[in-house]
Amino acid sequence: MEENIYERKLLQVQAEVNKIVKGKQDIVEKILAAIISGGHILMEDIPGVGKTTLATTFAKALSMDYKRVQFTPDVLPSDILGFSMYNNKTQEFEYRPGSVFCNLFLADEINRTSPKTQSALLEVMEENHATVEGVTRPLPDPFVVIATENPSGSSGTQMLPESQLDRFMICVSMGYPSHEDAVAILKGEQERVHYDVKSVITDEELRIIRKATDKIFVHDNIYEYIVNIVEATRSNPIFEMGASPRGTIALLRMSRAMAMLAGRDYVIAEDVQKVAKDVLCHRVKISSRGRAEGMTKEKAVYRLLHEIPAPGIKNLR
Repeated sequence: MEENIYERKLLQVQAEVNKIVKGKQDIVEKILAAIISGGHILMEDIPGVGKTTLATTFAKALSMDYKRVQFTPDVLPSDILGFSMYNNKTQEFEYRPGSVFCNLFLADEINRTSPKTQSALLEVMEENHATVEGVTRPLPDPFVVIATENPSGSSGTQMLPESQLDRFMICVSMGYPSHEDAVAILKGEQERVHYDVKSVITDEELRIIRKATDKIFVHDNIYEYIVNIVEATRSNPIFEMGASPRGTIALLRMSRAMAMLAGRDYVIAEDVQKVAKDVLCHRVKISSRGRAEGMTKEKAVYRLLHEIPAPGIKNLR
């Protein structure tokens, strides 16, 4: 079966990335789920834990044309989107494409640049095209943004606006490696072991997988469950700001992708629960009441998952 072939290929992609990035299988799975569901990824963590390595490895395993921009205060929107330059020979202005015209765009340390430059990504992340000097140009298909940012409060950083955060399907944090993984990293460095990352999936295959993911069956009870979770972020007093309708759609698409990676053609409540934190936490704000109760965004979302009844598998098929 064609579906089984692509299921095996998705497992091979995870295996290729896990060869390079040690001990982060859960993060690798969620990032792959975001990619096959057509979303963008934000990775928030301290420097040096492997965020850039993870992004470049995905680009190689997925056969993606890859470009990276190190965001600094002097990076301009024209560096991202492109610009027109006058050609003396032709006596005409010629458009020079920016670095965003690729399959996988890595915005490294996105919260170190100016808001003007950050906003240059708003259109491309939502519409998959870029408008420069009144001309709209389509981006390659597939197109994925993986952005990294240092934790809020780090030197030289500023918080991303809510409008930009909402365009990221998930926000994940890699964290420090475990003791065993740290030892494995050191051994690999000492022995200078360099793995060749194999290209497992082509652009055309990724487009086919995305279409198949969109067709994963979702029961009405799951639709209700997803909406109940998101609506709770708007009505529960521990939240100051709830998730947007875009967050509801992101939770659905991620749940479908998790079902695809699990080899199922239908979504279960566990798929929703597995990604709820990654989809919702960067979209919500905790109220003063919630902070007084010692709530973090993660704890608040987990509380909702415990309070809202989940549909059983028997009612989903």
